[in-house]
Formats: sequence, C-alpha cells, structure tokens
Amino acid sequence: MTILITGAAGFIGAQLSKRLLEQGFDIVGIDNLNDYYDVNLKKARLRQLENQPHFRFIQLDLADRAGMAELFEREKFKRVVNLAAQAGVRYSIENPYAYVDSNVVGFVNLLEGCRHHGVEHLVFASSSSVYGLNTKMPFSVQHNVDHPISLYAATKKTNELMAHTYAHLYGLPTTGLRFFTVYGPWGRPDMACFKFTKAILEEQPIEVYNYGRMQRDFTYIDDIIEGVVKILDRVPEPNLKCSSNSPDPSSSTAPYRIYNIGNNQPVELMYCIHTLENALGKTAKMQMLPMQPGDVRATYADISDLEREFGFKPRTTIEEGIGHFVDWYRNYYG
Repeated sequence: MTILITGAAGFIGAQLSKRLLEQGFDIVGIDNLNDYYDVNLKKARLRQLENQPHFRFIQLDLADRAGMAELFEREKFKRVVNLAAQAGVRYSIENPYAYVDSNVVGFVNLLEGCRHHGVEHLVFASSSSVYGLNTKMPFSVQHNVDHPISLYAATKKTNELMAHTYAHLYGLPTTGLRFFTVYGPWGRPDMACFKFTKAILEEQPIEVYNYGRMQRDFTYIDDIIEGVVKILDRVPEPNLKCSSNSPDPSSSTAPYRIYNIGNNQPVELMYCIHTLENALGKTAKMQMLPMQPGDVRATYADISDLEREFGFKPRTTIEEGIGHFVDWYRNYYG
C-alpha cells in the first residue's frame, strides 16, 4: 500500500513517515519547504527518511492545482494523511493570505485528488485552536466550535467542514484529528518548548504571556504518532444513529469522524518552564507579558472517544518528554 503524507518535512509528518516505513508501507512525502521556520531543520528531518528504499520525496505545494492533480493521477494512493498547513496562531494575524492559500485552497486540491482517485481514507490535521472562545473544560468533540479567535483556527474549522461535505457528497471517508500542543525531539522552533530552550541556553529572556497564567495540554510526539497510526487503518463508517434534529458534531450519516488527540492532562505554563530549567540546569530570565491576540488561556483535551474506540492512552509525562527534547536539542545544536 502506498500512503501519501503531506507536510512530510514537518515535525509530525517526518515522524509519522518514519513509523509507517518501519511497518513496511511505501510512503510518498510532499512538502513545499517554505521558510516559515528554519528550512535546514526540515531538510535534516528529510535526511532521516531519504535513504529508505520505500520513501520518495517530492517538493510540491498543496496550492499547486495542476501539480496535485498530476500527483494523484500518477500514484494511486490508498491512504492520505494531510499534515501540511501554514501553522502558527500569531503569524496568521500578520499574513492571512498564506493561511488561505495553504489551508483552504490547498485542502480543496487534496480533497479533489482523493475524490477522483479512489482514496480509501483521508486523515487530516485539525487543531485544538478550533475551540476558540470555549471555556468549558475539557474540550469535547461534542462542543460547538463556531467562535474561533484566529484565522489559523478558522481555516482548520473550514477543513473540517470541507471534509464533511466531501464525505457526504462523494462518500470519501475522512477523519479529522484536533492536535493539542505537540512537542518533542525535532519539534517546531515557533513552539514554546523550543523557543524557551533556545532562549534559556543563550541567556536571553523568554516571553511569558498572560503573566504565566496559561495551561496547555502538552502532548508528546510519540503519543501523537501512536494515535495517528491506530486511526489511519480504520476507515470511518456512517453513524446511522445520527439525528438531524440533534446532530452529533463528531460524526455523521456520512463516513466522517472528528477526534481530539491530546494528553488529557493540562500543564501550567510556569510548571513547564520550571521543568525546562531543571532539565537544562539553568534559570530562565522571564519577561512577563499580557495575553496575545488569538491566544487562549487553556487547552484540555477530552480523549474519551479515542480511548474507547482505539485504546489510545498517552504514556509520556511532561518531565520525560521535556527531558527527551532537551537531550535532542543539545545533540542537534551542539
């Protein structure tokens, strides 16, 4: 079976490619290698994969309509995992067009490829950001998510709506995964653990938003990959119990499902910082700042559906995960 992984040079995409290669699948990975963050880090992730005989990399942008159509015509994928997106909440305020091009235009190109070429299952990345102004915790896939507070979140909600439409109209089986603050070795430089580690080691102040009164459901990369692999192999079935009078936001009479994938254990931001200090053996200099536009005060994933249906259970504590990240960071950056 040949699987397409978009965003294959990204944090999650590279690690998922590695795991699926170990399981014997043929992987075609695409990525546009944009410069939103260090391209050399993306290329280093790819170097771990490119010597594998069952991996092929193609530099391609999801927004390239003709290129995407040609890819699907040539390859005949059975499974597709969409991890390519313009990421970042704050950057979406500065550069909205990048999010529309990649996350909306690019996603419809992907849906069209899947629709016309018999893809048996599309798994796509959504985000905890879709919960927006929700304050009821933990965040449940049964909750309304109609009040995003960043364009990034709005594009991820748009992906969920588009995927459901294709599942309904064309019977394309789709599963959306709302990721919660993924961290670990080979992570993104714009994420908190990475930014804080770099600044602490360079004895620069770290920016602590909302004066440290934040919580995040930090989820270690290995736990995320375990969940995605479990989900990829199970094609969603229509939920015939769905009622139009009382719709279930997480399923449908179409072959469509939405899941949270998180640690189910939010961590205070200040505890994360102190854990980093302990792992690094250095004290952070902190610049306390107010809440930033587009940010939420807390995230907390209800993963009961994933636990019940797939036996998913995160295993990595924040102390273990940060320890692994710091070891990787020191080894990679010397």
